[in-house]
Amino acid sequence: MNPDDPAIAFDPTPFVVMPGRPVRLDDLPTRGDDWVDGDPEVAKSAAQDANGTISARLGELQERLHATKAAKVLVVLQGMDTSGKDSTTRRVFGDGSPLGIRAVPFGRPTEVERAHDFLWRVHAAAPADGEIVVFNRSHYEDVLVVRIDELVPAERWERRFDHLVDFERMLVDEGTVVRKFFLHISRDEQHQRLQDRLDDPTKHWKFESGDLDARARWDNYQRAYEEAIARTSTDVAPWYVVPADQKWFRDLVVGSVVLEALEALDMRWPEPPEGLEHIVIPD
Repeated sequence: MNPDDPAIAFDPTPFVVMPGRPVRLDDLPTRGDDWVDGDPEVAKSAAQDANGTISARLGELQERLHATKAAKVLVVLQGMDTSGKDSTTRRVFGDGSPLGIRAVPFGRPTEVERAHDFLWRVHAAAPADGEIVVFNRSHYEDVLVVRIDELVPAERWERRFDHLVDFERMLVDEGTVVRKFFLHISRDEQHQRLQDRLDDPTKHWKFESGDLDARARWDNYQRAYEEAIARTSTDVAPWYVVPADQKWFRDLVVGSVVLEALEALDMRWPEPPEGLEHIVIPD
């Protein structure tokens, strides 16, 4: 990130989970109020302006990444239902080109996917050179849902924490930038968002009865997320716990982290072919 640009001079490091540190979600904020100085509405407006600047800059860097093939970029979005995984993808990466950005949702595995190891479908979706891929849910479902729903024995999903760390380290070793975000919303905020889906006919398609089942096991999911984040946040593939009750603040944190990672690649446009200056386009 360019610290000389006041529009995007936001430091997201307070939200990173240091390797080896325990995580207690109940003690972490779901709102960005502690990082807002002065009038909250003024701060919100300033953040929204910054988000526009960040998204535009991400679009520029994504084009440069696509041209240079300088790296692969994987962005992982996890969170409880209604935490904003779809809208984060749309709002943060909306200025990018479909040629260089893919969003990959991970729902229930198919019969074929279940017949393979749990990372089989994930590895196939990982980014190629010059590509940004956003995972909407991810390989972490296999230490979350399978744990809560008891789909596999405990000793099996317990082993997967080490597999996840090794998998991500392999991706990084092969040139992938990995950033992982837990979109942290409060139980009250989820209640309101679920109610909004019921009240608005245009959002009925988003509502699933399974959302209520997961909500009934809120505490179980919180504890599962805590362990997953604490055991898999590494120097090369860190987790960020993002206050997500306020969409503008959530976007600011996610966008700032990804922008910082792309800026650090220090990409230059590829050198033009020799003799380009002598080419004349015919009338």
